[in-house]
Amino acid sequence: MVDGRYSKQMISPKKADLLDVVGVLYVGGLPKNYTSKRIGPILYSINGCIRNFKMVGGPVSTKAAATGRSEVIEDFKLNMATPTSSHMVGRCFVATETGTYFDGTGFLKAVSSYRVGLDVSIALEFRTSKTNGVLFAISNQANDGLGLEIVQGKLLFHVDNGAGRITAEHMPEGEGFCDGQWHSITANKLRHRVELVVDGKESQAESPNARSNTCDTNDPIYVGGYPDGVRQAALSTSTSFRGCLRNLKITKASKTMDVQFNKALEIKGVQPLSCPAVAA
Repeated sequence: MVDGRYSKQMISPKKADLLDVVGVLYVGGLPKNYTSKRIGPILYSINGCIRNFKMVGGPVSTKAAATGRSEVIEDFKLNMATPTSSHMVGRCFVATETGTYFDGTGFLKAVSSYRVGLDVSIALEFRTSKTNGVLFAISNQANDGLGLEIVQGKLLFHVDNGAGRITAEHMPEGEGFCDGQWHSITANKLRHRVELVVDGKESQAESPNARSNTCDTNDPIYVGGYPDGVRQAALSTSTSFRGCLRNLKITKASKTMDVQFNKALEIKGVQPLSCPAVAA
């Protein structure tokens, strides 16, 4: 029965009336290594919300039913706020919009290994309610790295080619970034120079050491924060981002990579398929 208006009934083959199965109860999706021939080919997760999950009791056995005993399983209501385990399950929002929601406690590991090299361009859009937070980071364990962050309301783009940090900065006007609006960023590393364009306004900086022009990384790309114990040579904050991100693109040698957040290698405190919409 669906919404009290549509219903359909089927009879079990050979009038079989006992579902003799014991196992883990999964809601919303199944583990990657789960295999079954009984439930059909659809194994991927639901993109949506589920609430008020109840299982209504029935006869324990055909023997109990035959003897007329009222031996039944008690009605069961699942408390989905405290599951035995969960994977990539986020919050439900009254209204949503396209993007990825970061709750301010974690990070997203987008790529396992990336070389920044001579030139690279990073573009993304964000909306936030905090004046501090990591947007994008990649670093080796020495001195080379690249980072985008918000610090005390100011957007900073750092690059270190190994000879010292180069920083382009942007201070927003008016209410700053905590205005409920989406803001666009394009951050370009051009050898020993950096360019930062925020909402159409450009800032630049360059290193006095023109010979130091390669950012030698072969390390993971983190978005919205990074794990404890991981060094980041081109960031000044470790505060995780709180808000929404979308349309992250990394361009190198005329090839653009669209980062798919729902295919991230590691996720903590991130909901990759929906953002809470701003109230009108």
